[in-house]
Amino acid sequence: MIAPTDKRGTRIMAYDELTVAVLGPGGTGGLLAALLSRSGHRVICLAGESTAETLRKDGIQIRSAKFGDFTAPVEADTELREPVDALVIAVKHTSLAAALDRVPPAALGDAVVVPLLNGVEHPATLRARYRPDRVAPTVIRVESTRVAPGVIEHGSPFAEIDLAGDDVPRDRLDALAQAFTAAGPTTRVLADETASLWAKMSFLAPFALLTTRYGLPLGDVRTRHREELTALVEETAAVSSASGGPADPAQALARYDAFPAATKSSMQRDAEAGRPLELDAIGGALLRAAERHGIEVPVTARVVRELRDAGH
Repeated sequence: MIAPTDKRGTRIMAYDELTVAVLGPGGTGGLLAALLSRSGHRVICLAGESTAETLRKDGIQIRSAKFGDFTAPVEADTELREPVDALVIAVKHTSLAAALDRVPPAALGDAVVVPLLNGVEHPATLRARYRPDRVAPTVIRVESTRVAPGVIEHGSPFAEIDLAGDDVPRDRLDALAQAFTAAGPTTRVLADETASLWAKMSFLAPFALLTTRYGLPLGDVRTRHREELTALVEETAAVSSASGGPADPAQALARYDAFPAATKSSMQRDAEAGRPLELDAIGGALLRAAERHGIEVPVTARVVRELRDAGH
């Protein structure tokens, strides 16, 4: 149900009756789509024709120790054809440009755009295409995998979302946060989108780059390549601080040490599967930010170069 509007034509969102489009119903997007549908929201998944047909016929099947095993009905199409309250973008950065063709700006209207992408540069891309004051850069912490079209395995004991959006009306963010939390994932609204994005980048970049560079899980990286990991963490923290984000190398290292030794990064899994890597969105973006702020990041530059030279 599309929410009513106020006297200025701005949509008033009621968290218990949203219409949400999900661009990219894979591991993360499919999980959110199913949880929102089960919670009573109207969900429209946007995907290729074969996937859309499967979703229309069979819905989305979830296997989750946290949320249970269930099947949720969803609508599905190859393109957004009507206004919605929110658009969740859950594709990888490597396929973002092509995926956005499924969401014409005129059809989207004043929906809140909720990108779940890695990196820090995608908000600018989205603000150039859609309403700048409706883009809400979001961080999600979850491990969820699409094992077949419409079949999602959620493996992590957590699903947490940080919503931000410096120019998005706070009531819109609050309504989304309430909807997500009621559906399952613990969700909070943060006041500073730059700090939120760089907090994730500071953790993700060293982890993704080194596990992919050496083809090793985190446990081996933090022991066999400890010095390199420490250097990457310190370089990333320096760039984060200069960019307006947090900088706590000791905390980042402590988080790595607390993770299970067998943990792999999504970039590493993509490399193992022969899929395109988000190397530019993570490593490239980090190098560009370092250059803008005049910060030397020799270890990061070398690791990114070695990954590119390896054909990534």
